[in-house]
Amino acid sequence: PSSIDVSLRTNCPLVSSLLTRLLLFQRGSEELFPSVSTGPYIMSATANGNDSKKFKGDIRGPGVPSRVIHIRKLPNDISEAEVISLGLPFGDITNLLMLKAKNQAFLEMNSEEAAQNMVGYYSTVMPIIRNHLVYVQFSNHKELKTDSSPNQERAQAALRALTTSHVDPAMSAPSAVLRVVVENLVYPVTLDALCQIFSKFGTVLRIIVFTKNSQFQALLQYADGAAAQSAKLSLDGQNIYNGCCTLRISFSKLTSLNVKYNNEKSRDFTRPDLPTGDSQPTMEHPAMATAFMSSHYPGLVPTLPGALASLALPGAPRLGFHHMAAGVSVLLVSNLNPEVSLSYSVYGDVMRVKILFNKKENALVQMSDCTQAQLAMSHLSGQQLHGKSLRITPSKHSSVQLPREGHEDQGLTKDYSNSPLHRFKKPGSKNYSNIFPPSATLHLSNIPPSVVEDDLKMLFSTSGAMVKAFKFFQKDHKMALIQMGSVEEAIESLIEFHNHDLGENHHLRVSFSKSSI
Repeated sequence: PSSIDVSLRTNCPLVSSLLTRLLLFQRGSEELFPSVSTGPYIMSATANGNDSKKFKGDIRGPGVPSRVIHIRKLPNDISEAEVISLGLPFGDITNLLMLKAKNQAFLEMNSEEAAQNMVGYYSTVMPIIRNHLVYVQFSNHKELKTDSSPNQERAQAALRALTTSHVDPAMSAPSAVLRVVVENLVYPVTLDALCQIFSKFGTVLRIIVFTKNSQFQALLQYADGAAAQSAKLSLDGQNIYNGCCTLRISFSKLTSLNVKYNNEKSRDFTRPDLPTGDSQPTMEHPAMATAFMSSHYPGLVPTLPGALASLALPGAPRLGFHHMAAGVSVLLVSNLNPEVSLSYSVYGDVMRVKILFNKKENALVQMSDCTQAQLAMSHLSGQQLHGKSLRITPSKHSSVQLPREGHEDQGLTKDYSNSPLHRFKKPGSKNYSNIFPPSATLHLSNIPPSVVEDDLKMLFSTSGAMVKAFKFFQKDHKMALIQMGSVEEAIESLIEFHNHDLGENHHLRVSFSKSSI
């Protein structure tokens, strides 16, 4: 508080003193009280012990849109470039104020619309910089006025160097092609997910994904070098999922990509007529169309939530999507059949389930961690189950409490923390690479030699579902694909038959497949 010196233009010393005291005791923000005054003022704050920074602006009401963005809870060693990168995707930045000693910063955007887009985006996708959850909100001020202190001059130099309005786009990036390496690949990353992440920064023309040196990598071509520069600056070092799938981005020596096929390994968004390369007709896949529209018409198609804590979750549109706050692993599930156990979730390990006493169709489901909760929510919310549409949202509870000893709850709370059915107990389990959205085709594994096709088709028909197709893996009859009559029937079959005892000490493993028969 001693570092804040406020001069209010008032003729009353008593009022001035009271207002200053109020400002000194304000919690959690360098902003001045919006209700204090309507006149201009100057605020001076010590950023690094010696340097004084000043800015001037009019006090505004809380939550009122402004060109000035207030960023809080920054890491101690935050750089100017990292702060600037938060705003670059949304428009030109006209001013920057760093308050490093307070772990805060202010960005002034070139328009109020750009600022609204930025705050709107980060209200659903809270950014994380080096494991720090960062808070982005409108400032109470409508403009910044900075001084010429050494630190502020450095901030202005960084701003001039990094914003496209001050540099020649042709000189800002050596190439429009980026090389992307995904480290710590705990969860699968798809071409479509990368497209929706990188489309935020410009028009994506082509993508190729591949594995090299046991690492998942991609080459991604933008329409121009400025977009590539902006994406590299903003995304390099960020995690796609909480604590994993870290992006390492560099400029490629290639100046253009040559794509021959449109499939899950390569995509040319300028050539939707290209074949898939597997002797099938030209693909007009919804995911491809969505990715193309997102890439070429930003804002028209809802983009994935993301980043900077969780840049993307396949199939989860940002608009209307409930993003999980860091550390939240409890879900509220509505329209749930109480007889259905979610302990067989293919998206994470369910630890506890509590059916609500007065709303038996609602339940609290605690997953092993927040990333698994996010996966379950993004893939299962909206899916049909027993004729009802599942609705899944983050819960305000941090955990599902077990009933106290001697207090029975009619069996509404189940503890699955020691369940042998957990798929993700082992770090790096192969199950992490087999996480796919619900589909009508199921992947079956751990099938004993004595079980034949008719046995499995009959088993899956006993629930009343239709089996449309079946195929054993050619090289391994322990695995097979079975296609149900609908996605809903596939979900119900997975719940019913996962871990089904097939004899010979073999329990059937069931998951969703990305393939079709």
